[in-house]
Amino acid sequence: MHSRRKFFSHMGTVAGTLATLPFFQSDSGKALLEALARQPDATDEDFWRLIQQAYTVSPTILNLNNGGVSPSPKVVQEAVERYNRLSNEAPSYYMWRILDNGREPLRAQLAGLLGSSPEEVAINRNASEALETVIFGLQLKAGDEVVLSKYDYPNMMNAWKQRAHRDGVVLKWVDLDLPMEEESAIAERYISQFTDKTRVVHLTHMINWNGQVLPVRTIAEQARARGIDVMVDAAHSFVHLDFKVEELQCDYLGTSLHKWLCAPFGSGLLYVRQPKIETIYPLFAAPEPDSSDIRKFEHLGTRSFAIEQAIGQAVQFHKLIGSARKEARLKYLRTYWLDQVRDLPGFRSYTPENPDLAGAIANVGFGNRDAGELYDHLFKKYKIHTVPIKWEGINGVRITPNVYTLTEDLDRLVFAIKDYVWSN
Repeated sequence: MHSRRKFFSHMGTVAGTLATLPFFQSDSGKALLEALARQPDATDEDFWRLIQQAYTVSPTILNLNNGGVSPSPKVVQEAVERYNRLSNEAPSYYMWRILDNGREPLRAQLAGLLGSSPEEVAINRNASEALETVIFGLQLKAGDEVVLSKYDYPNMMNAWKQRAHRDGVVLKWVDLDLPMEEESAIAERYISQFTDKTRVVHLTHMINWNGQVLPVRTIAEQARARGIDVMVDAAHSFVHLDFKVEELQCDYLGTSLHKWLCAPFGSGLLYVRQPKIETIYPLFAAPEPDSSDIRKFEHLGTRSFAIEQAIGQAVQFHKLIGSARKEARLKYLRTYWLDQVRDLPGFRSYTPENPDLAGAIANVGFGNRDAGELYDHLFKKYKIHTVPIKWEGINGVRITPNVYTLTEDLDRLVFAIKDYVWSN
């Protein structure tokens, strides 16, 4: 009963914050707030249909490439427009004297989602900027080793290659046979690369190519016991999986907020564990580069205050759904459509079956057929937007639903895939 009262108290606070916004004064918005009272689960299609109505997604093109970038709900779009109009009334006044005052409360909100101190969170524009701040800011010397994988995001690999080229840092590549179903086997691939020269291990929490989740904590504990810094690319795991940063035991984390938080395009977050802040040089010049103040990583010059401040509405919308409910729904959607196509001839999944090692992202192929064929079939004939992936050992199409995706949308996907298999 105490837990139930706490839930309704929390939801009352969130709903009260959102209720004054234009969308939540509409019939659809009011219905969504009322539906939360019945504590809907991952299979409640009536509830998730109301979530869909909170977005402005196309009724004709089925977007199943949310792994690239996700659309924002109406409340976030409205906020961007509102803050942008305000900024244009007198830019230097409203941006720096009014909207800029919202950064500290926003920092606290993001820290709440992450489970960290606000003094460990910097607001920036995307995961690449966040992680490259650390990659280029680490005080490494020639011969220092960095452990990483060729399944990491290309921007991150290229940044590390640049450090190797400029500074003589040694890159040690981990071989992964994706998909992998055993956490211990994955962890051993990384841990076996550690030597007394290893200074950093770079871990992609959820691999963008196929949705494989790495056992970050297991690897991180072994790394930190050896004095090795742990960097986590959480572009696809932050508010996709229900976790707090302390559970990962990492030193640095970067993520894009325009993916699973559905914040405005061009928003991101950098986490640096407090004792490490003073050891990292900022990517953009700051007055005191050796400072222990996390804000030294926010000297970006003029940026869009409208985009930054509208992150707050995205946080509130996410909290309205709830982290645990969101993760359960995303995993349910992946299982829903995969279970209907896995018995088709030539079916091959590049995504783990282990529910602890996957989320919403799945990648499938059929026999040796080129991924581009299935991609073309899905879009040209059925207007289903996905992305073909041909990377290392993967040759499949990545399918990525989000909270606004309904099972009837995935029925359309299943029908299209079956048509592809049986008509070719």
